[in-house]
Amino acid sequence: MTLAEKIQHLYKQANDADPNEARTVFATLRRELSAGHVRAAEPDTSTDTGWRVNTWVKEGILVGFRCGAITTFPSANNNSPYLDKDTLPLKPLSSNSNIRIAPGGSSVRDGAFLGAGVICMPPMYINIGAYVGDGSLIDSHALVGSCAQVGQRVHVSAAAQIGGVLEPVGALPVIVEDDVLVGGNTGLYEGAVVKCRAVIAAGTVLTGSTPIYDLPNERIIKPAQGHPTVVPEGAVVVPGGRTVRTGVGADWGLSLATPVIVKYRDDRTDTKTELEAWLR
Repeated sequence: MTLAEKIQHLYKQANDADPNEARTVFATLRRELSAGHVRAAEPDTSTDTGWRVNTWVKEGILVGFRCGAITTFPSANNNSPYLDKDTLPLKPLSSNSNIRIAPGGSSVRDGAFLGAGVICMPPMYINIGAYVGDGSLIDSHALVGSCAQVGQRVHVSAAAQIGGVLEPVGALPVIVEDDVLVGGNTGLYEGAVVKCRAVIAAGTVLTGSTPIYDLPNERIIKPAQGHPTVVPEGAVVVPGGRTVRTGVGADWGLSLATPVIVKYRDDRTDTKTELEAWLR
């Protein structure tokens, strides 16, 4: 049986699965995820989003949660031990990992992939199943959630939250493609897809079902049936508002938060983002 077939079998067995077999299979999956040999989602030009979810990988992570037992893990200084499933240790890292993790409370779970030259500023957290491509920066207080896929040369700014999507297992995780700038205090959740070179301005919140108002093209981008919202390549997205025009909302002068594309990336935008690369 292939690794995928073993995982699918264990997942269907649920709590009746043999715990020793489940642990062995899950340990193999963790190693493959950590090495980047398998991914929770991968590019697929035949789909509307350009990505395909590998359901069996997410099923395998859930198997790992099920078969684990709570244990005490020591901290680096032994002053603040933590409690977690014994199947979910931290990722082993060394100077040969070709990444930077500055001191100050960051954590990367085993089963996450970090490409060459990734920089992690404290404190930040990268969960199992996440994929962070070469040369990306995960800034302070940022989260890369379970199974989230972050491309190459991406800047995930301070306090940005890239949410995890484990269930439903068939749902696409959050996708951030190459050369994207994710501004501070942004939130990307529920399988939102951000295409190459987009800029998500500070404070913008996107979910898989959020409509986006595209001013340059005079259109509203809405998710297709069964698919998440997709931010177009090179779009510059900022927090905006939409006036409530009916009912008591209009009487009270309320408006609803909504993301707005104000322009598409140009030379001036590129100059600002190139400064980030120079600083790194």
